[in-house]
Amino acid sequence: MKELYCGLIKVGVMGSAGGDMVPDITERCREMGRTIAREGCAILTGGCPGLPHAAVLGCKEEGGITIGVSPALSIQEHVGRYGSPTDNIDVMIFTGMGLMGREIIGVRSCDIVLIVGGRSGTLGEFAIAYDEGRMIGVLTGTGGVADHIDEILEVIKKPTGSRMFFDDDPVRLVQRCVASFRAEPPKILEREAWG
Repeated sequence: MKELYCGLIKVGVMGSAGGDMVPDITERCREMGRTIAREGCAILTGGCPGLPHAAVLGCKEEGGITIGVSPALSIQEHVGRYGSPTDNIDVMIFTGMGLMGREIIGVRSCDIVLIVGGRSGTLGEFAIAYDEGRMIGVLTGTGGVADHIDEILEVIKKPTGSRMFFDDDPVRLVQRCVASFRAEPPKILEREAWG
């Protein structure tokens, strides 16, 4: 049964905010952002630099809507303390919850979560999304956590209802996730602790 859905589909891009910016991977993230906009979706990130911001820039190139979920209390803290960008972000949500705390709000605000590269923060975002049964796409070949999610799933062996998509092509990954969401949006319900 197709569930009711209201509003723009919000596609979260979670990934490496720091470290080396490999040109090929950065361009793939920009193309991911362009595709999110072309699919008529909004992009949501942690309002951070790095690969997620590359996707924001791509989304804006196509006239898309961009949302940042900041760990800070204010724009001054967002820029000064966290060294994060404000350019090309249409809506900034200030959580005041720090880096780890904002992950919950960021993930729960997404309809689809895309993982690119990443380290411990991205792993945390993946864990939240997976535990809650959200739709997750992984852009493979981007290093970091993204290239080990399949191994992590083998260890977890936990049925949460999360639909997983793996692809090394950003256009195809976004299109597959959005098509699946439109055909049958996941039913996200409050659950008892999975354990």
